[in-house]
Amino acid sequence: MKLWLLRHGEAEPNARSDAQRNLTEHGRRQVREAAAHLQGQALQTVLVSPYVRAQQTADLLCKELAFSGSRVTVSWLTPESDLRHTLRELAAYSVDDLLLVTHQPLVGNLAGLLLYGHRQQPLPMNTASLALLEGDDLLAGLMELSVYEHPTRF
Repeated sequence: MKLWLLRHGEAEPNARSDAQRNLTEHGRRQVREAAAHLQGQALQTVLVSPYVRAQQTADLLCKELAFSGSRVTVSWLTPESDLRHTLRELAAYSVDDLLLVTHQPLVGNLAGLLLYGHRQQPLPMNTASLALLEGDDLLAGLMELSVYEHPTRF
């Protein structure tokens, strides 16, 4: 299985609520850069946080990739989502190439758990950082990090 993890692009610092923060223009450039790393990948499903900045990230990414697979908004990819719950939900997806568009600290904690088998070493994920974890099963400590890209500063 290939599990792609993408943190949303840079978002504006203030909005009526954290869930309503929009991407900045810089964040849009970051997402386009991340999309370039995904060109040619056989993504089957994109799972997206309901937060505005993640939705905007997924919109732009899917457009850049001309993605025609399944795109699903899920409530369990928010910043403070429970890791165990997230893993249980992910187990329901029997696809070979899955992309999550989500937030810190969830994305770093999830990657760290799948790579190292514990939560004490989260994978650092900047805005629009992209990671590919590969393995036979989504189990703690059994995935390997194959791609780890961060956007350039511009």
